[in-house]
Amino acid sequence: MKPKVKIEISAGGVVYRASKGIEVVLCRHETLKGKDVWSLPKGWVEKGEKVEQAALREVKEETGLDTRIVTRIDTINYWFFNPKEHVRVKKTVYFYLMEATSGDISRHDFEVKEVRWFPIEEAIALCAYSGERSVLKKCKEIL
Repeated sequence: MKPKVKIEISAGGVVYRASKGIEVVLCRHETLKGKDVWSLPKGWVEKGEKVEQAALREVKEETGLDTRIVTRIDTINYWFFNPKEHVRVKKTVYFYLMEATSGDISRHDFEVKEVRWFPIEEAIALCAYSGERSVLKKCKEIL
């Protein structure tokens, strides 16, 4: 018996600030398999919500930061297996370049274990997912 397929649409961003060079935010969270990883803030687009609105909301929830969208960076697509729901998931994630305008990274939500600023090169090296590393590299070119 083949597992069921679920379609998910998410949105998120690369939040940056220019301090001593360009720094970006990564979130540390636990995967479905129980492993801690660093990744970009992102989450589901809710029914009736525009992708840009979801990106701003999810970034605020996961990082504690208020941001403004500068531009859309890229869209990534990938498949994964969700063992809790026993389904294959086809996921599309829309990523935006976002400038931090205010907020506090200590005010992230419960889904995230830790939020930190990293120099962009370090963030590229630490980011767990190849698609997100690609998004970070595009941001580096833009910035």
